[in-house]
Amino acid sequence: MKEITVDAPGGAYPVLVGAGARHRLAEVLPAGAGRAAVVTQRSIPWAVDAGIDQEVFVIDEGEQAKDLGSVEKLCRAFSRWGLTRADVVIGAGGGMVTDVAGFAAAVYHRGVAVVHVPTTLLGQVDAAIGGKTGVNLPEGKNLVGAFWQPAAVLCDVETLETLPPREYRSGLGEMAKYAFLGVEGLSDLPLDEAVAACVTCKAGYVAADEREAGRRALLNYGHTLAHALETVGGYDLRHGEAVAIGLRFAARLARRLGRIDDASVAGHDALLDGYDLPRRLPADADGEALLTAMSRDKKAVTGLTFVLAGRRGLEVVGDVAPAAVAATLEELRP
Repeated sequence: MKEITVDAPGGAYPVLVGAGARHRLAEVLPAGAGRAAVVTQRSIPWAVDAGIDQEVFVIDEGEQAKDLGSVEKLCRAFSRWGLTRADVVIGAGGGMVTDVAGFAAAVYHRGVAVVHVPTTLLGQVDAAIGGKTGVNLPEGKNLVGAFWQPAAVLCDVETLETLPPREYRSGLGEMAKYAFLGVEGLSDLPLDEAVAACVTCKAGYVAADEREAGRRALLNYGHTLAHALETVGGYDLRHGEAVAIGLRFAARLARRLGRIDDASVAGHDALLDGYDLPRRLPADADGEALLTAMSRDKKAVTGLTFVLAGRRGLEVVGDVAPAAVAATLEELRP
C-alpha cells in the first residue's frame, strides 16, 4: 500500500493507493464522526463499510445528473436523515460522484467532512484528488463549485478490474496529461505505481496553489477543448477521450502560435496513440459552438485562454486569437 500526503494549505490528508485500499475506510474517518452518508450510483459494484452508522444515497447516472438539482436532492436527503456537521460524507464512485458528493459536503451546513473512494482510473489519478468540487451549468462544465479538501482518499486499484475497456481507456486520457506535466515512464509502471505517480504529481500542484490562482491551472492541460466538447454535447465521448482530443488540439495550437515544433506535436500524438485514444474531432463537431463554450472556460479572464506547451514548459496563455483557434480545430477534422 502506498501513501501519499497532499499537503494542502487547508490541511494535509492521506491518499492510500493499492489493492484493498477501500477496506481502510474506517481508519481514515475524521475523529468523532458518528454517521456516514455514502453517495454512490447503482452502477457501482463496490460497497464500502465506514464501520459506523451509515446510509446510502444514490444519485442518477450520466453527466446530465452532474447539476445543481442533484446537489439539492442530496442536501435535502441529508437533512431528512439528520446528518450533522460532526458527521462525514463519503463519495464512492467515479469522478462525477466525487465531484457531486464533494460539492454537497462543502455546502451542506456550510461544510461537512468528506472522504473519497474513487472507483475509476480517471477518479483515482485526478478527479478525487485536490479538493476541486463542482457541477455543470447548461453554459459550461464545472462552473459552480467549491474548493473543499477531503479528509482522505482511498484509491483501491482492485475496483479498476471491473471497468469496461472504454471506461478504463478514458482514464488513460487523463493519465496521459501527467506525462506532459513531467511524470516519466507511466506506461511502463505497474498500475498502482502509475496511479501513485499521478497522485504525487497532483499533490505537488495542490500544495503550491490550492485554489488555482496560478500554477495549478496547468493541470487543466487539454481540458479547455475537452470541456467545450462535453458542454456542446451530443458527442459520443467519455471525459478522458475528450481530454485526449484536447491535448492533440493544444499541441497543434501551440505549434500554430510558434511555441513548439513539429517534433513536439508528433511526441504528443505518439503518446496518445500508445493509449489508443481518439485522434480527431467528432465528424459533426460545431466549431462555432465550441469557440463559444471555450470562451466561457473558468480560466478565460483575458479572452480565449489555454494551457499551452512552450520552450519553458506548460504555461497559461490568454488572448489567443479566435481565428487561430478556429483554424486549429479544422486541423483535427476527420
